[in-house]
This record gives sequence, structure tokens and C-alpha cells, in this order.
Amino acid sequence: MEVKEKIKKTIQKHTENGHSVNGSTVINKRIPVLKTYKLYINGQFPRTESGRYYKLTNRDGKVVANICRGSRKDFRDAVVAARKAQEGWQKKSAFNKSQILYRIAETLETRKAQFAETLMLQGYEHQAAEQEVYASIDMLVYYAGWCDKYQQVFSSVNPVESSYFNFSFPEPMGVVAAIANQQSGLLSLITTIAPAIAGGNSIIVLAAEKYPLTAIDFAEVLNASDVPGGVVNILTGYSKELHTHFSSHMDVNAMMYCGNNADELKTIQTNAALNVKRVIAVKDIKEESPYRIMGLQEVKTTWHPVGI
Repeated sequence: MEVKEKIKKTIQKHTENGHSVNGSTVINKRIPVLKTYKLYINGQFPRTESGRYYKLTNRDGKVVANICRGSRKDFRDAVVAARKAQEGWQKKSAFNKSQILYRIAETLETRKAQFAETLMLQGYEHQAAEQEVYASIDMLVYYAGWCDKYQQVFSSVNPVESSYFNFSFPEPMGVVAAIANQQSGLLSLITTIAPAIAGGNSIIVLAAEKYPLTAIDFAEVLNASDVPGGVVNILTGYSKELHTHFSSHMDVNAMMYCGNNADELKTIQTNAALNVKRVIAVKDIKEESPYRIMGLQEVKTTWHPVGI
């Protein structure tokens, strides 16, 4: 009887842990594999070098995830990666950039249910979450269509009083730093990224503090959509801590601010003036316009003698 009891207890223990019993597996208890949300820099997913994090809670006050609290060093690493990647990205053909942007939209389309669910996890209502995902996909397709058109539309042959041709055409500014709107989990991210990379720039984006999960999920979409490492870099953390570093870094050529904090915007504009950095304040995150691309372009003019 004692041996039978030992065998019975062993079978019961193995069954509870998911071991095979009589050829079948019974799983009564399982520890789920929780996702670790990291940063996205240079096509990789590193943890913040500072080791800091903040707790993201839902509407019920329940902790949803621990989010990396990006630092100045993380931002500087992202700028180095963006600068290195920008030249190669600029040299890609307009058609190739268009293909990649469209591929991002395709990949996001296949995961739209997951993104809507993640937005709801962070406090969105079901309908609002679905509408934001659909609007984000449509915006990506919109800018994919402009990749091979904006240069034709905004370039010009200028009349001059001499024996020269005078051409003006847009070229990307280079490295763009951006702070997403704090009231949007996905669309604001697309609003900053799509026009920047459609125009041949590389970008570093600080995701909304309230909605960081969709930002890192979107980084996975970018990573699977042929976007070269370093072209898009996504950080999570506090805007109040990082906006001064974004706007004062001397190797950043332009700054996009989608927030609504007047004090932060004033600080950004003041810091940007120190190295003549262009500042674009984005008020309407739903607006689709080729002028969003042109806001991150420099118009270059070249002279060519007639007859040569």
C-alpha cells in the first residue's frame, strides 16, 4: 500500500506540472511568458543603459508593464545610429522608400487586431482603438504614395537674367528628433515617422508616456519591414526629462514637437536656436499633407551654364 501511495503522489505531481500521463499531457498550471518592453535603437532592442523604469498602469490602476525610462545616453546612442544610417537611406531610390513604407502598412494591417487590443489595454475604448489603427495604416499608405512625387511637385526651374539654368529642389535635412503627442498611442507616432523617412531623413522618436506599449510593438513592425537599422529609433521615457536633450544636441538637424506643453515648446525653440535647428510644432496629428515632408527638407539651388 505504501508503494502504491508513492506512485499515486508522483503521478499527481507530474500531472500538475504538465508531464505526460498515459500518453497524454495535462497542463493545469502554467507561468505565462510576459513581454519585456525595451527601446529600439539601430535596429536592435536594448534595455536602457540607466537601468531605470516606470510602471505603466491601466484605468483600474493595475500595473500593466515596466517601461524603460530612456536616458540622455540612450538618446545620444540613437543619434549616432541615425546619423550613420541617414546617408544610405537618402540614397535609396524614391520607389524603394515607397515600397518599404507600404510594407510597413501591410505588416501593420496583418496585426491590426493586436494593436487595437494593446491600445485598449492602455485605456482606449474599443471603437477608438480600431479607428486609430485604421487611420495609422492609411497614413502610411498616403506617405508611401508621396515618396516619388514630392520632389517633382516642389522642385522648380527658376528664371534668371543670365546664361544659366537655375534649379531648386528639396533634400532631406538629416537627423530628426521628435516627441510624440501624449494623447495618442499610435497615430502620433506615425505622424512623426512617416513624413520624415518618406523624405529621406532618419529619426529618433520619444513615445507617449501613457501609451508606450504600441510604440515598441510598432518597432517590431519596422524591424520586420525592411527598414534599415538606425533609420527609425524609438525611445520610451519622460518628455519633461528628455526634451532639453532632444533640442540641444548639436548633431540633430530638426525637431518635431507634437505635444501641447507650452513651456516645453518654448524651451525646445530656445535650445534649437543655439545651432539653428528647425522646430516644427505639429498641432493636428490627423492631418495628411506633403507639406509635412517639406517641413523636414532643405531647398537647394544649383546653377548650370547654358550650352555645357
